[in-house]
Amino acid sequence: MTEYSDSFLKQILNRTRVIAIVGVSPNPVRPSYFVARYLKLKGFRIIPVNPGHAGSEILGETVRASLSECPPDVDMVDIFRRSEHVPALVDEALEHLPGLRTIWLQIGVTHAESARRAGDHGIDTVQDRCPKMEYQRLFGELRRGGVNTGIISSRLS
Repeated sequence: MTEYSDSFLKQILNRTRVIAIVGVSPNPVRPSYFVARYLKLKGFRIIPVNPGHAGSEILGETVRASLSECPPDVDMVDIFRRSEHVPALVDEALEHLPGLRTIWLQIGVTHAESARRAGDHGIDTVQDRCPKMEYQRLFGELRRGGVNTGIISSRLS
């Protein structure tokens, strides 16, 4: 796993406003949906990208078929696709998203050459991490067991 400083990750999460989530599922039990829902609840605008569901809605936003269909104010792309798909997605993001500042690759997704190429364009890249988990960790939402147990414990009381 690549190491990133907490200040670097926190800076990214603090400056980000609009996140295109590539590979998001409309199925609420899938990790991509759960991450998108959480980030939306935290105030981020989520742009779902999934060609298999283009034109439908996820979390109140129209699903785009590709990054080239996303609004220009997307400043982070969060990729829920296998590593071999990353180069084409990074190329598309660099070409079509003028506001892009970060490319975030989900847990298990890495691509050193694409990260280098993005860096050459002044884009920060995070690999093999989850923005939801990092947000929870960095902003004090993780409790014992890795989840916010406040809801559970209040129901048990």
